[in-house]
Amino acid sequence: MKRKLEFVPWRYVADWKCTQCGDCCRYYSVVLHFHEWLMIVKNFGAEHTASGLNKLFIRRKDDGSCPFLQSGPYASFCSLQKMKPRACQIWPFKVLMRPQYGLANDAFFQLGENRLFVYADPMCRGLRYGAPTYEFVNSTLREFVEIAAGLRSYQLKTTSSVQYSLFRQF
Repeated sequence: MKRKLEFVPWRYVADWKCTQCGDCCRYYSVVLHFHEWLMIVKNFGAEHTASGLNKLFIRRKDDGSCPFLQSGPYASFCSLQKMKPRACQIWPFKVLMRPQYGLANDAFFQLGENRLFVYADPMCRGLRYGAPTYEFVNSTLREFVEIAAGLRSYQLKTTSSVQYSLFRQF
């Protein structure tokens, strides 16, 4: 019997920093909102997308990876920086309206009037477990939650163009 992936409540995460390993782009399918799909089709063509039952996706390459993953000797990055899908922007976190993975008290996050539940995907190499640091809660995690809630579209702490520009220096 297959074991269901266990997501971790954010209160078990001390910090997160993208390691630029590219695993998220190699092993996960990206569900697109319609406007994200439209931007990709407009800029790169429909051949980079696929559709499923009521969902739009980025089409995977033959090796299973995202066609927008760029890898170098020291790091990987997304070539969609200016139009990166929200699912990619907030990975490895899931921001939900209900506690779908249990431990609701540890996943609870208050954003204004919104009661949200935030979980981390334990497959991410950038997670450091323990008591959440002040910086993580008030800057990094807040950024993820604001992006997920549609209150912010740019990234500073998460996988951003800042990392892309650092990558280009190698």
